[in-house]
Parts: sequence; C-alpha cells; structure tokens
Amino acid sequence: MNVIVCVKQVPDPAEAKIDKETKTIVREGVTNITNPFDMYGIEEGVRIKEKNGGKVTAVSMGPPQSEKCLREAIAMGADEAILVSDRALAGSDTLVTATALAAAIDKVGDYHLIICGREAIDGDTGQTGPGIAERLGIPHVTYVQKIREISEDKMIVERMIEDGYQVIEVKLPALITVVKDINEPRIPSLRGMMKAKKANIITMNAQDLSLDPDNLGLKGSPTQVIRQFTPEIVRKGEVLEGEPTEQAAVLVSKLLQTRVV
Repeated sequence: MNVIVCVKQVPDPAEAKIDKETKTIVREGVTNITNPFDMYGIEEGVRIKEKNGGKVTAVSMGPPQSEKCLREAIAMGADEAILVSDRALAGSDTLVTATALAAAIDKVGDYHLIICGREAIDGDTGQTGPGIAERLGIPHVTYVQKIREISEDKMIVERMIEDGYQVIEVKLPALITVVKDINEPRIPSLRGMMKAKKANIITMNAQDLSLDPDNLGLKGSPTQVIRQFTPEIVRKGEVLEGEPTEQAAVLVSKLLQTRVV
C-alpha cells in the first residue's frame, strides 16, 4: 500500500506577515512550522503503512527551507521525500500549486492513496487537495475523520459533516483530506530523527515537471489578493435607566429588534 502525503511549511501564526507590495505571505525571516493539519496526514499515512506494508512518500512545494517539514515527515515514519522548488512558483495560488504537486505525484506514480491535511493555516481555502485529485483524474473525499477499511482497490471512510458524519466507499487510487479527529500524531523517535537528518530529499523544479513557465507564480495565478486590511472593531454601549422591570422590557425589545432572541 503506497501512500503519498502532501505537506506544507507555513509561517508560525504568531509571526505571520503580509508583503504590502506583492500581497503574499512573507516566508523568509520568520519562524516556519509544518502545517498542523498535515501532521495528521503524515501520521495516518504511516499507520496505513505499518498495517498494510508499502511505503510513504512525503511531497511538498515551497522554497528550499521547506526541506525541514519533509525531514519531520521522515522522522515520523515516511520513507521518501520530494520537494518541488522553483523561484518561478513563488506566489502561486491554489490552482497553480495543485498543478505542480499533481505533476510531481504523477512522476512518482505507483500510489494507492494521497493524503492531504484539511487545509493550510496560512490560506484556509481547503482547495489544493481536491485540485490535485482533479488534475490526476482520481476521486477525492474531504474532511475524513476515520478510515474504516482499506484494501488495494477501495476504502471506506467517515466524512465529517456539521451534524454527524457520512460513510463513503471510494475506489483507489484516490485522495482524501483529513481532520484532526482522525488520529494523534506521534512524537518522532531518536532513530527516526537520525534517519531524517541523513535522508536525501529529491528536488524537482518547474522544468523537471514540464510546467509551462507562463502559467506559474503570481502571473500564472487566476486568483490574486487585491487588498488586505485589518477589520475595524466598533463597540458601543448603552445604559438602560428606570426600574429593573422597565429595563428588562427595554432590553428584550432591543434584542428582538436585532434578532438575538
């Protein structure tokens, strides 16, 4: 059972900054971490391998420093790692990112399942995983909270919804995005960390993946940030006068007007 896990390095939320000129997230000079949702994806991939055999390949797109999150994946139990890195990809939106990752995964080939985190905390779109599946022409299931059964050609999963969950059977190969309810990521062992330190990270650029340079990065992204701002929070208070019963009547009237009750 060969599993591919997509991971992303994101800025620590406490240090996240936006470049005022390009309106993209600043990734250099800030503390970066592995996207939290992707940690659950790594853990689930490793669990599948431990139960069914095969291998786990971690794939990421980003600048050279993104190697750090790939080594973390290896420390947790992944067998191989691939980094898609090219300055031409800087500023890519989810469409271009999905295209590049799909091209890298297509080169890897021989996979049964692709696992992505629910979303990246720096974009919160949840679009990249489904985008990869569409480009590869395989089915996908989002918000997976549990894998009930998995075999060489199909799997049965629980998909989280607002008031419960759906049970879905899907043919493999397929892609799923996972939520934090699916497992508890392990702490890497010393042996795993030593393996990760020595591991060879395969790097691919746009040319290796035969990507059209005119459709990459900011200029190739159909969605772009036009404006970014901090929402203004306005609060005002009102003192109700009169006897308690009178105040209560006025309060209820105002709440009804604002449809709070």
